[in-house]
Order: sequence, then structure tokens, then C-alpha cells
Amino acid sequence: MRIVHACLTAVTVVISSSAYAQSPAPSEIDARISKLVGSISESRMEQLLRTLVAFGTRNTLSDTASPTRGIGAARQWIFDELRRTNPKLQVSFDTHQLSKGRSDRITRDVELRNIVAILPGRSPRRIYVSGHYDTVNLGNQGQAGLNTTGGGERNQNDNADAPGANDDGSGTVLVMELARVFAESGIDFDATLVFTAVAGEEQGLIGAREEARGVKAANIPVQAIFNNDIVGGSVGGDGIVDGATIRLYSEGPEDSPSRALATFVRRTAGRYVPSHRVRLMARRDRFGRGGDHTAWNLEGFAAVGFRESRENYSKQHNANDTIEGVSFAYLGQNARVNAASMAVLALAPPPPTVTNERGQPTIDRRPSGYDAHLRWAASPGAAGYRIFWREAWAPDWEHELYVGNVTEYTLPHANVDDWVFGVAAVDAAGHESTVSAYLPAPPTY
Repeated sequence: MRIVHACLTAVTVVISSSAYAQSPAPSEIDARISKLVGSISESRMEQLLRTLVAFGTRNTLSDTASPTRGIGAARQWIFDELRRTNPKLQVSFDTHQLSKGRSDRITRDVELRNIVAILPGRSPRRIYVSGHYDTVNLGNQGQAGLNTTGGGERNQNDNADAPGANDDGSGTVLVMELARVFAESGIDFDATLVFTAVAGEEQGLIGAREEARGVKAANIPVQAIFNNDIVGGSVGGDGIVDGATIRLYSEGPEDSPSRALATFVRRTAGRYVPSHRVRLMARRDRFGRGGDHTAWNLEGFAAVGFRESRENYSKQHNANDTIEGVSFAYLGQNARVNAASMAVLALAPPPPTVTNERGQPTIDRRPSGYDAHLRWAASPGAAGYRIFWREAWAPDWEHELYVGNVTEYTLPHANVDDWVFGVAAVDAAGHESTVSAYLPAPPTY
């Protein structure tokens, strides 16, 4: 690793960066990832979903004794299917005993089981993709009734029909299909990949919260969580059709790890799935709604939530959420966005550290007092680094510059008061990490 103090000669660096790279950047497209993305099968996801909805209901409090109906049969089938998929997957139940009153929607003692499939990588750092397999029936109007009246009819029958094809059968089968394609890819990933179907979401994100707390207590290094919840419908309840975009929610503040992950997803999807646009949403989730990525956020992890762009509330939380409301072409595109992002992140070096041992950003105004002098710690496996910057009011990166295998760089006449800077690590094959932003330290007076 060489340390370079590189001064550019013109203020135009803040306008145009392409001419100043010290060495050519590696290719941004990996043919192995393109093949993995292309191997996602819409027909297999349809077969999986038809089986899943046939269990009638997957309510967390529904029957566990029947071999054909209820959450007990459904979770055993998901477990068996993942085990059958590929011997590389290490499949297990993550089991928790919930007492009555854990939330106002846990009306009796119940055993909750998440299903976890692990694909070991070269390192212990983990990347998760999740969907919740439980369902709920709140009455004939379902979510539409809650939206329009603030209440609506509530069905107290835990075994009432709740097929949950889109909420969240779509996310569940997406996870199951990604488990297959990653295990069959033949790629030696650096990160360990975890494919998880969780329960208890409809009772208050309970399954995901228990999983996140367990991982945190075990001090397992988790880099990212991709949550998919209601990602299969392309026709909204208002009749508007959108099969070409997906919403991606992430908690703030600006340049938080979750926001960095969201911008990484959009950048990566633009390379590998250019026909499908990722719409970044600068909020934790939709108004009055929640998802399992928030359970991870609350435990301090970087997590984002995928949501279809046009929801049909009349087909949520009732018996109307049937397979006819799912577009498998659209679901396939959303699966490809997840797959590309996970694969690049699992092969890329970890993001650079841009703070010192006291947590202060390693950026200053040297040498002239009017420059942006950036330093960062070397990332294991990095062959080079890419610097990013934007005006301080802008929400997303506007400029970038590949600077080669250095851990120090100076942008002349780039006032650190006017710009936000960040840096990503890049390996020899062009796999790029998320961006580590230089955030201001609290002022001293």
C-alpha cells in the first residue's frame, strides 16, 4: 500500500473528475454476477408461491398440528424446501417462546419459529436477505379499511383464511429463490450470506427483533440487511400500473449506514438491472406502516426495506391477498435487484474507516488551508479506492474519482465546508463497497 499526497492543479475537480484518475478503474461488471442475476427463475417463484398460499393461513397464532393448513405446516415446508435446495445451505429453525401479552396481538402463549439458511463465506461478516412468511386477516376490508376509517373490522379468528400471496409470500419466495441461485452460483463469496424467513411480523416485527437481538448478543458482524415485504404487485389499488420501479426505504440521518446501503443498491442495480429503477425513499418506512428492517435498525444494524411502487390495500391483511395479485415478471426484477446488490457487496472489500481512534473524521484543509485532504484506513482486499463528493445540500453523490491504491488524497480548492466527501473500497475485479462518508465532528468552542 502506498501513501500518496496528490495535489490536483485546477478547481475544476469539483465540476468534472474524469480526467484526474491516477489509474484506470477496474471493470464495473462481473460476468459471474450477471450470470447469477440471469439465473433467477420467475416460474420457480410462482411454483413456490402456489404451494405457500395453499396452506390457507400462516398467522403466527394459527394451527401448528395440521400437516396441510396453518403456520406449522407452512414453516416446516419452507424449512424442508430450503434443505432440499442445495447441500451448501445450513438450514435451521430460530425458535422463540412468546408469552401472552408480549404485544397486544399476542393473545396466548406461542412458539415462534424463524427459518434461517446460511451460505458460509470466507469471512464471518454477514449479509442478510429477509421476508416474513406469516400472514393475518383483519376482516373483509383489510388494510383498505384501516386506511380509510382508521379502524375497520378486525377478525379475531386466528385460523381465518389469510393466503398472504403478496404480503409477504412474495418476499418469502424471493428469499427462497435467492438461496438457490447463490448456492448454485459456484462463486466463492467473501461474506457469509443469510436467507431468512421470519414470523411474528404482523404482531409487531417480533420474529425479526428476536433474530436481530440474538445476532447482536452473539457479536456477529452483520454488514447489511435487505428486507422484502410486499414486492410482487405491479397494479395499484388506484389502477395505476408500475412494473418498472421499486421503492427502497432507509432510515436517516443523511449518510447513515442504512442510507449508504440504499444508495449502493441503486448504483449497483443501475449496472446489472438497468431496466428496473430503484426509487430511494428518505424515511424509515411508509406512513403508519412498518417492516422487519426496522427491527434491525432498532438494534443498530444497517438495513433497508424494499416495497412495491404501487400497493393495492384492498388485497392486504384479508382473504383477498391471492396469487392473482402477483406479477411474477415484476417479482423477478425485484429479486434481480436484490441479487446483484448482495453479490457485489459479498465480494467487495469492507468499506474504509474514515475516522480515527477517537471517532473524529480524518479530513482536513491541508496543505493550503483551502483544500480537502482525505485520509482513510486500508480495507482488507482493496486494490484501490473511489472518492465521492457532493454539495452539502445535495442528497446524493454528484461526483466521483477513482484514485488507485492510496490511503490519502487531496482535492485542491475544494472547501470542506461546502462539500460532503466519502470513499469506497474497490477490489481488483471492480467490486465496490458502500461509501463511508466524512461526517462533521461536534464543534468545540
